[in-house]
Amino acid sequence: MTEYTPAEMMITSSARALAGERVVFVGVGLPNIACNLARHTVAPDLELVYESGVFGSRPARLPLSIGDPTLVSGATLVCGMPDLFMYYLQGGRIEVAFLGAAQIDRFGNINTTVIGGRSPGFVGRYEQPKVRLPGSGGACEIAIHAQKVFVIMRLSPRGFVDQIDFCTSAGHLDGEPGGRAALGMPGAGPQLVVTDKAIFRFARDTGEMYLSSVHPGITAEEVQAQVGWPLKVADGLKTTVPPTVEELRLIREELDPEGAYTGKGE
Repeated sequence: MTEYTPAEMMITSSARALAGERVVFVGVGLPNIACNLARHTVAPDLELVYESGVFGSRPARLPLSIGDPTLVSGATLVCGMPDLFMYYLQGGRIEVAFLGAAQIDRFGNINTTVIGGRSPGFVGRYEQPKVRLPGSGGACEIAIHAQKVFVIMRLSPRGFVDQIDFCTSAGHLDGEPGGRAALGMPGAGPQLVVTDKAIFRFARDTGEMYLSSVHPGITAEEVQAQVGWPLKVADGLKTTVPPTVEELRLIREELDPEGAYTGKGE
């Protein structure tokens, strides 16, 4: 168990970041496995909240979607989506939310709407886009209201761009201090981006993403080659701690035994 896949590194890094957290808004896939790993390790009291209206879930198996009945297993509450969004998310009760992205920029603004057809301006509008993406779902509201946002995505030049084609979910906007608050956004925005090669965090004063740690065998230069802007690097750049034997056992034997998301074949 000394070898691990990039997906397993992403899962364990995300799980460790949840130490001390209590309520997390999560979807399926890697974030779901990360949150359940955190419950087994650094955050035993973690409450999992799913967009479909489930609070405090203890899924008996790996869910196939946010509508999978297994999410009701051991749940504290099952309610309608409007109740969940209004009373929990907009009520400020979500401490951490996980989001994915097709594109992300240096200030953590996220695009999951379209690729191509960008018009001038920050928010922009799209005309004749090349690719239609799944859209926002609840991500826009989650990015606004969650106390903190963690992003998990693969590192690539297509994903980490100087300017996103469409702003689906607000990050730190244009980096101006107080920009989110001026628009009535109560959450602190993105705080962490976990990828298959490195981990990024955001400067408190500017809201700009910086390289916090690189995974074993990866250099800062290799990361920069995948990022579409001049990347700032933390003083004393760290190397991410690899998954432990116990973390890998939990992932492979209990959380994703079929390897549906952890990429055993990578």
